[in-house]
Amino acid sequence: MDSLNEQFSQIYDQYIDKIYRFVFLKVDSQETAQDITSKVFTKGWEAFSAQGSTVKNPGAFLYQIARNAVIDHYRGKGRSKVVPVDASPDLADQNLSAHDKAVLNADIGILTKSIKKLSKEHQDIIILHYLEDMPIDDIAQLMGRPAGTIRVMLHRGLKDLKDIVQES
Repeated sequence: MDSLNEQFSQIYDQYIDKIYRFVFLKVDSQETAQDITSKVFTKGWEAFSAQGSTVKNPGAFLYQIARNAVIDHYRGKGRSKVVPVDASPDLADQNLSAHDKAVLNADIGILTKSIKKLSKEHQDIIILHYLEDMPIDDIAQLMGRPAGTIRVMLHRGLKDLKDIVQES
């Protein structure tokens, strides 16, 4: 049993920040993102301990749990919310001037609000590919779609995002 604990501990260390960031970009607050992330790893541990090392791709497995947890969160609330700009984590480089940080934070705010206007699938694909550096093939496996479909959806999502940002 200790080896399962050690294996999952390594998986946790490898994915905690990535899963949190993925969830945070889709919900209304840091606290909610922390709660959902905690639930993701609790469910992940339950499944991992039951299945052992038969989980072939723990990252994709955790992202699928996270996607479902976010969906469940909004089902429970019955509505979606846009993440407030002031709730976004400090993503700016510490070496930037105050002016540059303000401009970057404003850009992040516009981008966050714009991403929220896309379909949930397009949001997921863009976040997973560009923020989480997940390869198209892994996203395809996670979403249960062919890689070619994911590429087309990524391209379409980026085009729609560009249009939305230009309207802002």
